[in-house]
Amino acid sequence: MRTPPFDPHTPEGPLAEKWQRHRAEVRLVSPTNRRRYRVIVVGSGLAGASAAASLAELGYQVDCFTFHDSPRRAHSVAAQGGINAAKNYRNDGDSVERLFRDTIKGGDYRSREANVYRLAEISNQIIDHCVAQGIPFARDYAGYLDNRSFGGAQVARTFYARGQTGQQLLLGAYGALSRQVHSGQVRLHTRTEMLDLVVEDGRAAGIISRRLTDGRIGRHAADAVVLATGGYSNIYYLSTNALASNVTAGYRAYRRGAWFANPSFTQIHPTCIPAVEDRQSKLTLMSESLRNDGRIWVPQSAHDERSPADIPDTERDYYLERMYPAYGNLSPRDISSRAAKAVCDEARGVGPGGRGVYLDFAEAIGRLGRRVISDRYGNLFQMYQRITGEDPWQTPMRIYPAAHYSMGGLWVDYDLMTTVPGLFAIGEANFSDHGANRLGASALMQGLADGYFILPQTLGHYLAGRPPLAAQNGTAAFEEAQAAVEARLKRLVAVGGRTPVDVFHRRLGELMWEYCGMSRDRAGLEQALAEIPTLREEFWSGICVCGGSEEFNVVLEKAGRVADYLEFAEVMVRDALAREESCGAHFRTEYQTADGEAQRNDAAFAHVAAWGFRDDGSAPQRAIEPLSFEHLHLAERNYR
Repeated sequence: MRTPPFDPHTPEGPLAEKWQRHRAEVRLVSPTNRRRYRVIVVGSGLAGASAAASLAELGYQVDCFTFHDSPRRAHSVAAQGGINAAKNYRNDGDSVERLFRDTIKGGDYRSREANVYRLAEISNQIIDHCVAQGIPFARDYAGYLDNRSFGGAQVARTFYARGQTGQQLLLGAYGALSRQVHSGQVRLHTRTEMLDLVVEDGRAAGIISRRLTDGRIGRHAADAVVLATGGYSNIYYLSTNALASNVTAGYRAYRRGAWFANPSFTQIHPTCIPAVEDRQSKLTLMSESLRNDGRIWVPQSAHDERSPADIPDTERDYYLERMYPAYGNLSPRDISSRAAKAVCDEARGVGPGGRGVYLDFAEAIGRLGRRVISDRYGNLFQMYQRITGEDPWQTPMRIYPAAHYSMGGLWVDYDLMTTVPGLFAIGEANFSDHGANRLGASALMQGLADGYFILPQTLGHYLAGRPPLAAQNGTAAFEEAQAAVEARLKRLVAVGGRTPVDVFHRRLGELMWEYCGMSRDRAGLEQALAEIPTLREEFWSGICVCGGSEEFNVVLEKAGRVADYLEFAEVMVRDALAREESCGAHFRTEYQTADGEAQRNDAAFAHVAAWGFRDDGSAPQRAIEPLSFEHLHLAERNYR
């Protein structure tokens, strides 16, 4: 088990050579030996499915776990707009170097240079691989792959399949995974949830699971465990995440010794359909790609309740174009979200409650024609109309910021291994590539880079020289972990309260959104730290979980996840309180420039903050990994 200070094991040498040099130097497992090792992959989204398929293709025995009935239902399916790569097909000045720089700048200089450069470098391989799989990327009239722009970039580098990019990429990964399932290299465990990590002799030895269809507890031993379990933005209750997305796998690993990095770095997406009623439990995202042709505006005057068609252009404020002329409507998500909140706080918002801004396609339809816009975004227009009952061809869409992506995650080194040897975290489950703010179309890029290209190289480096299946599921470590899981489930059922799970989840979400959401300050964060323990006590004394733990019980599933959120929330708030600066999506109102932009403190906070669990009930331990910028110079993030 590693302890602070943490060594990211970044390879030596020039930045552009680090990954290739590392690949040439890692230890290898021979093809005949790979089949003797078993690897557990928890999660079957883009990162999980690509990793499981790739590891099985290499010859490892793989167990892949998903709490869905099919890997095709993973939240990756919801990613609409595209995937970045530095192909420079448009000949508009893009390059691996520029993608690297845009990503570092977009994350407000709070990510590792080496990891981000590797991501940019691998991006081109991802596109080639996915084309070979048959992913139906959009193509131009000549048949070449088409590109569009996303926020935080001045080049067109985003490859897309209309508004279904995540779905199509997931189908490709699912096809690769299914091939390995059919061959017997992968054992797929559907409707099965990981509830604990087993650590033996300081190393990850397996997991404890619960089969959701009948409550059966399972022990699963392996030589390595890979978490590909996505993000935790559902802690806000209302978010763009799938309802089942949660923090449990990551938090269970944290309690077993895996340190959690930058937990307060959560992204608010500016292009979400606004909430319309108090009982709503889910928000729907409209793709950032819509900001290529849609113009965002609000009335210039406060409390203007006229129909948008009755507001002339001279009385509209295209505020992103005014505030950030260099990027306009394609300004990064954190900046665009705060700008939307600011104009709504001035009573210039539109729609119910004044919590919305217009995303208007009238100018683009007039310039390009309805057919072109339909070809680019037709299915997104249909989705918006079905959800809202409003026709976006006739009236502008209404959007507002909402909780979306988690930049924070388990701390990992350059090999994607956590502080628990043998436990790896990939995709959104780790913290490594996006700093304090993720640029649009980079989530799919990271998930596939980790699963297809990085983990298959680095996991073998860990396994080489280790005897296979050193862990067996009958050991004391497995017995203790299973007993802890069963006791916790029985405790949830035994509370016998009268308050539904969703009531506690909603209250926690409202508290976190108010005090640790789009903006934070010391007073609010301290208030949250005071209120969360009280809410947690109410939960454990008043929660209503009908039925038992040894049966199909959806309420019990939810209760376990909310219980973890009620503990993890404190870690998030402590992280936000300790970071006395503003950077990216972490906006402390005490630290802003004269014109309202995030004000970093590089002298004190140019580091990754990692948090370790203490089982004596005391506050978690904070440690840092300093960030060094040898290739780039720390600079103010300016999109004006």
